[in-house]
Amino acid sequence: MTHSKYNRRNFIRTGATAGLGLTLLPYAWATPQQKEKIKIGFIGVGLRGQNHLELALKRTDVEVVAICDIQQVMLDTSIDMFKKANKTLPKQFKDNPYAYRDLLKIKEIDAVIISTPWEWHYTMCMEAMQAGKYVGCEVITGITINEMHELVKTSEVTGKPLMMLENVCYRRDVLAVLQMVRKNMFGEIIHLQGGYQHDLREVKFNDGKQPYGGGVQFGATGFSEAQWRTAHSVLRNGDLYPTHGIGPLAMMININRGNRFVSLTSFASKARGLHNYIVDKAGEQHPNAKVNFKLGDVVTTMIKCANEETILLTHDTSLPRPYSLGFRVQGAKGIWMDLNNSIYLEGTSPQAHRWEPAKPYLENNDHPLWKKYGADATGAGHGGMDFFVLHAFVESVKRQTQTPLDVYDAVTWSAITPLSEKSIAMGGQLVDFPDFTNGQWVNRKNKFALDDSY
Repeated sequence: MTHSKYNRRNFIRTGATAGLGLTLLPYAWATPQQKEKIKIGFIGVGLRGQNHLELALKRTDVEVVAICDIQQVMLDTSIDMFKKANKTLPKQFKDNPYAYRDLLKIKEIDAVIISTPWEWHYTMCMEAMQAGKYVGCEVITGITINEMHELVKTSEVTGKPLMMLENVCYRRDVLAVLQMVRKNMFGEIIHLQGGYQHDLREVKFNDGKQPYGGGVQFGATGFSEAQWRTAHSVLRNGDLYPTHGIGPLAMMININRGNRFVSLTSFASKARGLHNYIVDKAGEQHPNAKVNFKLGDVVTTMIKCANEETILLTHDTSLPRPYSLGFRVQGAKGIWMDLNNSIYLEGTSPQAHRWEPAKPYLENNDHPLWKKYGADATGAGHGGMDFFVLHAFVESVKRQTQTPLDVYDAVTWSAITPLSEKSIAMGGQLVDFPDFTNGQWVNRKNKFALDDSY
């Protein structure tokens, strides 16, 4: 689903919180009843939604019974996918931005996958949980801190999980490093780094050619993400996409499970990249060359944790550069960095102060999930990661259990965006990080990816 406007007041003032009880209830799972096959509805079948749809149509334990989008071209492309997969055609919901509400009324739907513009995620997640559905939502899950508190409250009251579909947590090298962290190979973790660092200028400005045409149009005249995503770069200044970097790191140091983020500070550079791109492509006379982009080209955020680790995040998508998430995991005994795919372990590496290739260590610590499902993940998006995140969601719905990445993860990682905006607006001042678990983080245990189950 795509939408060209950014006026969030028109999107979220829908009474989504009506009917919630006043008392928060902890998750209370009944005896799980295994479902052999589940029914899923897709809200948003644009390019990202189609990635998930393709994987869902390959599964024998999933039936996609309904799809929703406001653009006919996306619905038509999705229907062709059903035909090619020889699957029963789904019900279609379209014609207005709130058609998804009719999809949510289908009682037989067990879960929904939401792949829509960011400003819609909060409302759709809220209403889906209230409708009794498991929710898998593309990043991010909300735009304001208040929205994130409401998402937690709704998930707790309804007992319906909200899983952000953050796939980098399942990247093969990242899961291997998680294994190494848990084996104490790096010693006590001291500092971590990650980010969202690659050239997205062609995504922000699209001329309608697929996959991306490299034009300078956005909003109503753009295509796919350019219809809505560029507006965020015009109007906002902060780390707009923190989850790819923070998700894996959070799992390595048990955030919300014996540890938590306590404070944050952010700074933004000047904004030049998007303007220069327009001028280079279309000239200084193009109307979009007059747009004043608020988003700094490079946004850096430092986070302090309860257990005294520090995390450095970088958002860098508007300048020419090769892709890298820039992971760095550093402990008292050693360090791993993904940019040079190198490692150093004191007392283990053959030469002091010298990097060595990380590949042998990553292979020796390959995660059981990849050993079990690596062949099934072949061809899936993002190097196979898309298979694992969808698989984890589907298995949770089938087993009627909590999702491995839960609502607390979803809102904690999403909260970095508005908190970074606040810090930057105040000249880089330190801001407190909310505890969305309401103190539960002290006793919760990290069960993410402990085995090969999902």
